[in-house]
Amino acid sequence: MIKELIVVEGKNDAHAVRQALGEVDIIWTEGYGLTKKKLDYIAEMANRQGVIVFTDPDTVGEQIRNRIRTYVPQAKHTYLTRKAATKQGDIGVENATLHEIRRAFAHIQQEQGTLVENFTIEDLLLYGLMGSSRASEYRLILGRKLGIGDTNAKQFLHRLNRFGISREAFIQAIEEVQHGERS
Repeated sequence: MIKELIVVEGKNDAHAVRQALGEVDIIWTEGYGLTKKKLDYIAEMANRQGVIVFTDPDTVGEQIRNRIRTYVPQAKHTYLTRKAATKQGDIGVENATLHEIRRAFAHIQQEQGTLVENFTIEDLLLYGLMGSSRASEYRLILGRKLGIGDTNAKQFLHRLNRFGISREAFIQAIEEVQHGERS
């Protein structure tokens, strides 16, 4: 059972998360209309019970996530891929299947206190995650396996380091992808 406050963008997102996870504590930001009062509440709850940010995998969702990250650096994060959150051209948490929402919550990430650069651009090039014809596809699969979302190469590298993904977990995920285990 998840004890943290879950932050989503809208009421429909909250409904989908509750369907997938049961009776969890949720607040919605009402899209980009995230007020100082709500940010203060989220910060207070982060100290009391913890907070998990679960926004849409689009530009607005990332902007909301970044505002919360700046105000509440101890917040945890979980991600859906764009594909999992898209239905008839609409991107949002509310479009994801219950399975995909549960899967996202199986990979909750917390930012490291100090950013350590465990991975570099050279790693992305070496493993075909940048500069290859299938780089985008590989990042999508690995981002899902590692729980860091669906991103471009620069953001992928940043998240690997920000969330302190170990080289062992990274290599294991790479090997699974190379052997066709694309769950």
